[in-house]
Amino acid sequence: MKNLKYLPGLFLVLCLLIISGCVSEDEYNNLKVQNNTQRKRIAELESEMKATQLKLDKAQRQLDAIHSRGGIEAEALKQQIAALEEDLAAKKDLIDAMQHRLLYGGMQLPVELSTMLEDFAKDKELVTFDSERGIVKFKSDLLFEPGSDVVSSSGGNNLSAREAIEELCKILNTNEASEFDIIIAGHTDDMPIGKPSTRQKHPTNWHLSAHRAISVLNIMTNNNIDPQRVSIRGFGEYRPVAPNKPNKKGNPQNRRVEIYIVPKGM
Repeated sequence: MKNLKYLPGLFLVLCLLIISGCVSEDEYNNLKVQNNTQRKRIAELESEMKATQLKLDKAQRQLDAIHSRGGIEAEALKQQIAALEEDLAAKKDLIDAMQHRLLYGGMQLPVELSTMLEDFAKDKELVTFDSERGIVKFKSDLLFEPGSDVVSSSGGNNLSAREAIEELCKILNTNEASEFDIIIAGHTDDMPIGKPSTRQKHPTNWHLSAHRAISVLNIMTNNNIDPQRVSIRGFGEYRPVAPNKPNKKGNPQNRRVEIYIVPKGM
């Protein structure tokens, strides 16, 4: 029997419409309706998965009980188990796709906001901006010291990492950005945490990625970003953007903090 992990119901929405220019009130309201509909569908899928898993567990127990006898009854149970496993896998794949479209499908931002973010990222060594998906990406190697969640006092181009985040906050506090929320996603590579002192604070790369996202969040809220607009996610080593070196040697490209700018309430 397959072991399936249920994905969290956070941020589960249908792929956002690609919008050119400013978002009208009707378009914005339509996005929110789509989001609410999708959340309900995901909740239904997760409920169906739990019910199917219970049926699968029951069928597996029945098969174990009659395994020694074999015959037609055992074959029927095997077919039932296979069908239930296939159903679970299909639902899981659908939920995975919905989550992926939220965080990686993205949307174009209004022209004024996108232009400000492009200017912000220009000539900065530690940050890039993906205008197609509305993502500001920081390099963790320049944002944090190795194994630390303390934002670095350096960052390249005569601008510290903290100063870069503070500069970003000024943009996110403008009228052009006021109708958008902020998702901060921390990522690591697959290098294990070595120092015992570091493991005490960050037991796994999951912890480290989440703690780093929280550090960025704290700077933002200290710079007048409304806490209601901000949330964090920690992906650890499990969302690489490039292959890690063999034997868990990592890859700097995978050590990053991504800031998603999404319509309010998504």
